Amino acid sequence: MAVALMSVTSVNQDVFATQNGMSLTATAEEAGNIITINGNTTSNITDVTIRVISPNGSNVVSVDQVTPDANGEFSTEFNVSNWKQDGMYKIKTNQGTSLLYSITLSVDVTSGMTAETSTEDSSMVSSQTSGELDMKMSDDSVGIEQGLAIEANAMEGSDTIEITGHTSKSNVDVTFTVTAPNGNLMSVDQTSPKSNGDFATDISVGGSLWSQDGTYTVTAQQGNDSMFIDSVEVDVADGLVVPEFGTIAAMILAVAIISIIAISSKSRLSIVPRY
Repeated sequence: MAVALMSVTSVNQDVFATQNGMSLTATAEEAGNIITINGNTTSNITDVTIRVISPNGSNVVSVDQVTPDANGEFSTEFNVSNWKQDGMYKIKTNQGTSLLYSITLSVDVTSGMTAETSTEDSSMVSSQTSGELDMKMSDDSVGIEQGLAIEANAMEGSDTIEITGHTSKSNVDVTFTVTAPNGNLMSVDQTSPKSNGDFATDISVGGSLWSQDGTYTVTAQQGNDSMFIDSVEVDVADGLVVPEFGTIAAMILAVAIISIIAISSKSRLSIVPRY
């Protein structure tokens, strides 16, 4: 009986000692046309989707879907000869929506040819007993701030608005829309967050489309969940940014007013006759 219990305990410990997650490697030769992707996943019951995003973050240049073998291994190749933009292409690989099965690698492509590449990443983690895992998930959920938030940065008189933000969904692209004061949709853009959830984009306010003066609304969102939708408003006049008075601007204004008062008081005192 004791031996049987020890055997069962040993088997359970072995089961809980397995790993979960995915590993990925991208390789390419100098001045070649082929990027080779090799990966391994602990979930071989779901196909792996691989998307390649252009350097500007707005175009999906290639998509593939592969089925892992019985050992969880998978591979594919991409021909880059028709990739027109120069720069770093993001290879986004995932199974479902879990961050544990999502990895992004970057590959440099110039004039339709690859740079020498050997890059890899892994999300493999050791599994734990159900009690310990539940406790960890509970602790993590308290410490992680869920949602998306953005802010706008622009200098007075500039024709460019910089939008920066952060999201807790680093594996989902952020879509930007700009709405004119009259409610018309001005533009749509898309960018991919970094692995830490930070993202940024620049919006040009010049041109005939921005001829209407007033408040423009920039909205960033990931899906339809309200937690992952945020907006900022920017005033534009004559095709240039008219920023609101922020903290620094308010301080400068306060100093200027104080200086004017001080100079005016000193001037009045200087003209008072002395006896």
